[in-house]
Amino acid sequence: MIPGNELLFCALGGSGEIGMNVNLYGCQGKWLMVDLGMTFSGNEYPGVDLVFADLEFIENERENLLGIVLTHAHEDHIGAVPYFARELGVPLYATPFTAKLVAAKLEEAGILDEIELNVVDDLEQFQLGAFGIRYVPLAHSIAEGNALVIETPYGRIFHTGDWKLDDEPQVGTPATQAELTAIGDEGVLALVCDSTNVFNPEASGSEGEVYRGLMAEVKRHKGRRVVVTTFASNVARLQTLGDVAKKTGRQLCVAGRSLDRIISVGQSCGYLKTLPEMIDVETAMGLPPGEVLIVATGGQGEPRAALARIADGNHPIKLAKGDVVLFSSRQIPGNEIQIGRIQNRLADAGIVVVTDRQSPIHVSGHPGRPELEALYSWLRPQILMPVHGEIRHMKEQARLGIASGIPHAVFQKNGDLVRLAPKQPGKFGEVHAGRLLLDGDIISAANGEAITMRRRISLNGVVSVAANRKGHVEISALGLPLDEDYEEFVAEAKRDVADALGRSRKADRPIRVEAARLAARRAATRWCGKKPQVQVLLLED
Repeated sequence: MIPGNELLFCALGGSGEIGMNVNLYGCQGKWLMVDLGMTFSGNEYPGVDLVFADLEFIENERENLLGIVLTHAHEDHIGAVPYFARELGVPLYATPFTAKLVAAKLEEAGILDEIELNVVDDLEQFQLGAFGIRYVPLAHSIAEGNALVIETPYGRIFHTGDWKLDDEPQVGTPATQAELTAIGDEGVLALVCDSTNVFNPEASGSEGEVYRGLMAEVKRHKGRRVVVTTFASNVARLQTLGDVAKKTGRQLCVAGRSLDRIISVGQSCGYLKTLPEMIDVETAMGLPPGEVLIVATGGQGEPRAALARIADGNHPIKLAKGDVVLFSSRQIPGNEIQIGRIQNRLADAGIVVVTDRQSPIHVSGHPGRPELEALYSWLRPQILMPVHGEIRHMKEQARLGIASGIPHAVFQKNGDLVRLAPKQPGKFGEVHAGRLLLDGDIISAANGEAITMRRRISLNGVVSVAANRKGHVEISALGLPLDEDYEEFVAEAKRDVADALGRSRKADRPIRVEAARLAARRAATRWCGKKPQVQVLLLED
């Protein structure tokens, strides 16, 4: 679909879910992509870690794709870049911190030399076809969080990316109220806006508040070893923890490769310059407990991260009864169970666990209702288009925008084609939008046979049947709750399959295979109530 003399929008990811952000703007025959993110699968796709937006629509239009502009370096905005950048074959644009993290991903994938990665060193406008683009710094839980002002022949778009308002950001200098109001004075056709925290009746809070909360919490546990887990990408939080360590007389130690990478990239971009000199784990464990502050990855329950290994007792960092773990991060939806497991293991060992529900040691990087209402009043857009949220979040932000006096609110979800101008804004069509999985080393469709079968096997187990023409049958079962009755089940299932094959011996092979399959499955259902997947190998010799 080639855009005409109009301004179009289409999300392929991130609208109807939190994560996997991929947004397209269309104008005068060309498309512009904003962000190319991924998400984590949780329990929805067994054996799969990474989930991507299906880019079939824009892959078919790649000759009309001008480039990919990245708002910031969180995985749900850049995580899919190394998997699709070569195939899309267009330039990437990012500010320095984001660009360095993207370059590291491309280098790890072995394609850095094949991708044009443009570093936007200042906030001046650059032009891609009909789109004039400039970055606007906004506060977020990572260095160089940015909105985009996108100039088009049909009006100005303000694409927020992920953002919040913060009077004490610790790292970076976000745009002021006056600067945002000036953009509004120039006229904003459409505000394309983060919806994540629209149900929060309060502002998200300041990183300065977190500094004071962490300072008080670390002081409270004087003489105890303190571990803080937070998002590795939260450069401001790392600066805060460095300051807390210095003020409380503790040495700073970090545990986790992602923390090492973020600190290195951050310092190369001019951030974290006052971070105290760090000590290694061996040195940290040799110090009295009250003289060290450890920052560890794994606050989302990742099984291979430092915190999980610490909780399991198989990490060089050892905690004793009375030591403290501070969770300076929020629970990402879907991670509650694995986070709870780690917290329970720590608590069982006598470790004191403190979360943001007990102490002000974390704030969100996304805007609550007061912040949304403030941005509406400064920008005064003609159209509000919520993105970056589940359906309920985006619907609620649309209602909030209308109640705040914005003339039009356009609800859309992944795959919807929206015309922003000219004429009345709204949806006018749909394109394909789905999910792809990184399954082992293969990128495959999320609704493919492999995942469907894996789900069925995980729920009901599998039975394998092998039989020959002489009537000999062998059966093996995995995942059936028949530990004590397994041998008896197998004996009976063998007889049932042999009988079924005997009755159908003159039939065609597919009919005989199906008869054996049904006989084995019915036997399993009688014995345990499960309906397993059944594989039949019929030997003709």
